[in-house]
Amino acid sequence: MSAQDEQFQAAAPEPAAPSADDGMTWWYRWLCRIAGVIGGMSPFCCQFIEFANAVSARADKLRAWQKAAFYCGMAVFPVMLSLTLTTLFGNAIAFATGVLYGLSALGKKGDAISYARIHQQQKQMDEEKLTGTLEGQAL
Repeated sequence: MSAQDEQFQAAAPEPAAPSADDGMTWWYRWLCRIAGVIGGMSPFCCQFIEFANAVSARADKLRAWQKAAFYCGMAVFPVMLSLTLTTLFGNAIAFATGVLYGLSALGKKGDAISYARIHQQQKQMDEEKLTGTLEGQAL
């Protein structure tokens, strides 16, 4: 192995292990990442710059709601400085990336069975409260 190969492997960023608790599917995670690259923050383009690896690693560790706030804030700030059609269109993809990360922060929609179970439990608790107050008034 040559010295250039060793330098290339040392400079190449390590792939971040996807966290199992974020609840994002692989295709949604890639959609968010591609939208982020197009939207303006593309750390893989600067993989041979030393400090860019540290920034990229830190950005990958952020939670989805933090990424959403960053991308939306990054998109809204220039529009507030100069509201023109070009800044609006130019920052739309960054804002859309923030929306994608925000939706992933909300999590998956529950299924109908769990909603029905929650509704039934809530109804049962309401009936118990109602019967408890009726018994209290009858005494």
